[in-house]
Amino acid sequence: MQQRRSSRPVLRSLSLALALALGAVAGAQAGGKPQGADRSAAQPVTDRIIVKYRDGAIAPATTANARLASPSAAQARVMSDAANEIGLRISHLRRNALQAHVMKLERFATKPELDRVLARIKADPNVEYAEPDRIMQVMFTPNDTRYGEQWHYFEATAGINLPPAWDKATGAGINVAVIDTGYRPHPDLAANIVGGYDFINDTFVSVDGDGRDADATDPGDWYTNAACGPAPAPPSSDSSWHGTHVAGTIAAVTNNGIGVAGVAFGAKVVPIRALGRCGGYTSDIADGIIWASGGTVAGLPANPNPARVLNLSLGGSGACDTTSQNAINSARSRNAVVVVAAGNSNVNASNASPANCQGVITVAAVGRNGGKANYSNFGAAVAVAAPGGNMSTGTANGVLSTLNAGAQGPGADNYEFYQGTSMATPHVAGVVALMLSKNASLTPDQVKTMLQNTARPFPATCSQCGSGIIDANAAVDAAMGNGGGGGGGTGGVTINETTASNNTRGTAQAITNRSTTVNGSISSTTDTDFYSVSLPAGATLSASLTPPSNADYDLQIQNSAGTVIARSELGTGQVDTASVRNSGTTATTVFVRVVYYSGATGTTNGRYTLRLSW
Repeated sequence: MQQRRSSRPVLRSLSLALALALGAVAGAQAGGKPQGADRSAAQPVTDRIIVKYRDGAIAPATTANARLASPSAAQARVMSDAANEIGLRISHLRRNALQAHVMKLERFATKPELDRVLARIKADPNVEYAEPDRIMQVMFTPNDTRYGEQWHYFEATAGINLPPAWDKATGAGINVAVIDTGYRPHPDLAANIVGGYDFINDTFVSVDGDGRDADATDPGDWYTNAACGPAPAPPSSDSSWHGTHVAGTIAAVTNNGIGVAGVAFGAKVVPIRALGRCGGYTSDIADGIIWASGGTVAGLPANPNPARVLNLSLGGSGACDTTSQNAINSARSRNAVVVVAAGNSNVNASNASPANCQGVITVAAVGRNGGKANYSNFGAAVAVAAPGGNMSTGTANGVLSTLNAGAQGPGADNYEFYQGTSMATPHVAGVVALMLSKNASLTPDQVKTMLQNTARPFPATCSQCGSGIIDANAAVDAAMGNGGGGGGGTGGVTINETTASNNTRGTAQAITNRSTTVNGSISSTTDTDFYSVSLPAGATLSASLTPPSNADYDLQIQNSAGTVIARSELGTGQVDTASVRNSGTTATTVFVRVVYYSGATGTTNGRYTLRLSW
């Protein structure tokens, strides 16, 4: 959700409405093509290696020969044989200050080649370590002319630590659906737009005079007094071009010498137009969620560009409705990650939908000081926070992205600062695209856990804003299996429910791997299954239960006293998800329980899948 100078009224006939707001114009033009920074394993890495022998395994170097002291004949032979395995010769350059040999290959080698050479050398018990002599470079910094104003990417206080993540991932190969007002073909965005659809049936809402079609461009969402509801008449509003701003944060064309940069500039945006004048209907939004993720919507062609990430910078008040939840469940069944704005009413997000729906990543907003933005919703439903800006302290403290200058219909392409949880959400969606581009096998629950476990502490007060401010670099590392984030892309296991009774906390089956899939079954209507997890301090446990299609099983997480601290009780065949965070300073044991409610049972018909990650 985005916040404007004057809040947008809710049309009472709409169950969801977009909260819109306006910042100050900061204009320029853009164009060009993005340049990726991903490096595959097949690309050359270095032409040098460093080999350190254990003390006593090499002759001491004198002052005269310290720099050039060569390995012994036996050592040289081992290294030569290792290099020969990849068809290369190797020569000695020097001995460094740490008494290690710097060796040069006759050409640059790829990572797999270096791994083979180093493995052969490390097999010598006299070798203390052997490693690539890596070539370090200045971290990727876009040359976009207004990148310096995008503090939300790089500033230490409230930024998302994005530049080092770009050296590893750009989101290449990932589609991100922006379910919003559509898009403008902005020169700094158009090259990263692919496909899309207009889901608005009502011509008053759509403004463009027609119903659903393949044209997702935004004609404007302006309205006049009283257009969006009965008296008292709400004020008029110019067009927001909201979807264009959100899309620019996710994937603006980057390193093209003009304009702004996008978080995942190697990704593609699939625009889903579901919001127009006065907001958008839940039914249209839900269809957009399903279609964007690759599901079937009657009467529409199949989506040729299914999205792995869905950005919903929208919302309204009240409980999560069944239509929205079912659409989200449908998207999750296709492994799509749904990222949702917490809302801009400074209230508990438990009363904001779809922020309070199950299975989503709900995002709060921080200002430039790293504390909660005064408008941001909060509460247990919030997973993480990201920069949304706070323009009460200055326009430049908002989030800068692509926009359009037209007051009603489209005008000149430009850039503007906006603020809101709408602006925070695409930061998270973009980081998710970076993560998935490095590890496409991640589940939505694993992604959420990694974001939470790698988030950094708030530098200023942000009560009930989730686990912290997202850290793009740490999240990408977790996705690549390089630490942090638990439940990561490597080391996951699949196990079976034990045959021993596990129907009490005292006999719970212990789960020790931080990314575990359990294949279990509910054998009868009186059966229940418990699993125990020792949850580290600061870690978040995410649980996802997939029942048989004709059964309704519920999911609980209990503490050691048996108190239910999280639960999900969706209907027949629906995926239940729940999560808890250990905010203490020591590990604590929690119990995940699978509970029978109705439907099929038995070792065959009652099979379920329980995924646990932390």
